[in-house]
Formats: sequence, structure tokens, C-alpha cells
Amino acid sequence: MKTDEIKHLFNQFELAASEIEGVECWSAREMQRLLGYSKWENFEKVIQKAKDACFNAGEHISDHFPDVRKMVGIGSDTERAILDIALTRYACYLVAQNGDSRKEEIAFAQNYFAVQTRKAEIIEQRLLEYERIKAREKLSQTEKQLSGILYERGVDNQGFAIIRSKGDQALFRLSTQQLKKKMGIPESRPVADFLPTISIKAKDLAAEMTGFNVQTKDLKGQNPIEKEHVDNSFAVRDMLLKRGIQPENLAPATDIKKVQRKLDSDDKKVLKDSKKKTK
Repeated sequence: MKTDEIKHLFNQFELAASEIEGVECWSAREMQRLLGYSKWENFEKVIQKAKDACFNAGEHISDHFPDVRKMVGIGSDTERAILDIALTRYACYLVAQNGDSRKEEIAFAQNYFAVQTRKAEIIEQRLLEYERIKAREKLSQTEKQLSGILYERGVDNQGFAIIRSKGDQALFRLSTQQLKKKMGIPESRPVADFLPTISIKAKDLAAEMTGFNVQTKDLKGQNPIEKEHVDNSFAVRDMLLKRGIQPENLAPATDIKKVQRKLDSDDKKVLKDSKKKTK
């Protein structure tokens, strides 16, 4: 496919996009034309295959293929409504994947929507990684505050480490060593650096509750504070279990330091690229 043809198709696909309730969509009737299908009946078969693929992927068909009405001219300045389907970008990607790849238009669409869909996936993954990093930072802040509160109430750093470990055991039903072994965590690294976001937030909630109750109940000394933290960790675990989540059985996440380095590297690359464009 020549460069001019690619630019022409790109512009056609871009111009055909519209927005429905804040979601970028393409008319199935318009997509029929863009993909080189002369008969709606033939294109409907492709759409049905795309719907099946959507369902098999665990997505809601109605979220990506909602039925709509389209007004078309029938002569003498008269219009009538015909059935149409609003296709999301993901739906268009599935339609292209199930179309006749011998058509140049289909081949172009497969790559056009694959790239765009991949961009959305990359953004979503980056947001999830960012959320996990922020959750880890929040846990560090909470534990630092809790350590300060406990120090004023007769608990030194060693005592705080024991209390935190006992809390983890109550939350995960495993000792710190057992949890590290199960998740393949290096001995020298904190468990939280390899936990999924929900587990990090669970630890943070238990620590927040302990800090609050230690001050509210005016607890002093290691034993009563340790019991308080264990009770809070048990309570958080119970809440997770009631929602079908067993924290000790969740898969370990990527080393948080590697994730941070990756995001930092991506940011530097974007900054570098943007500077090139402005020169």
C-alpha cells in the first residue's frame, strides 16, 4: 500500500469518528463503506463475528455495539430512520480482525485500530502502575506516622517491626518469612514492594486503624498495641474474605522499584521526544 493511499485512508477513518456521550464511536453504516462492503447484509455477518469475539473476551457487547438509528435521505428532501450500530474503537478493532483481510481497507483498519487500541491499553496499564506506586508511598507514610505514635508510647523500632510482622501474619495467615518464600521475595526486601495494589491498601488500612485506635484508646506499651494491630489486620482480612479475596493467594506483583524505574524512563523519553519536536 502506497503512502498516499495510507494517508487517504487514515484521514477517512479519522473524519468518520464521532462522539456519543463522551465515547469515540464510528457508525457501522459508515464503516461498511470504509471497509469496502457493498451490502449491509454481508457486513452484518462480520459484525456478528466481532460481537462473538467481544463476548468471548469477557466484555459486554452492549458497551461496544449499542444499536442506534441513522437518518438517511430517500429523495425529495425526505429522510427515514434505518438501523445502525455505534462501534467503539475496540468494536472497530474486532470488526477489522473478522473482516476479509484481502481487502486493502480491511488490512489498513486492522493495523489502524490495533495501534490505537494498544495505545489505550498502554495508558490503562500505566495508570494501574501509577496507582500501585502511590499506594506504596501512602503505606510508607502511614507506617512512618504509626512508628512515631508508637515511639511516644514506649515502643522502639524493634518493637514496631515485631508489631508490623504480627499484623502481616494476621492479614495473610503466613509469617513474613513464609510469605516471602511463597511469593519469591528476596530476603532483604520489604514484602510490600511485591504486593498487588489491593494488598498494599489492605496493609495501609490496618495501619491507619491502629494509629487511630492507639490514640483514641490511649494505648501504651508493646503488648496492647500489638493486640490492637493484630485485631485490625484480622478485621481487614475478614472484609477481604467476605468479598472473595484471599490476600495470601494473590499473585505477586512486579518489584515496585522496577515499575518506578520504568515509569521514570518513559517520562524521560516523552520529554526528550517533545523537545525534539519543538526544535
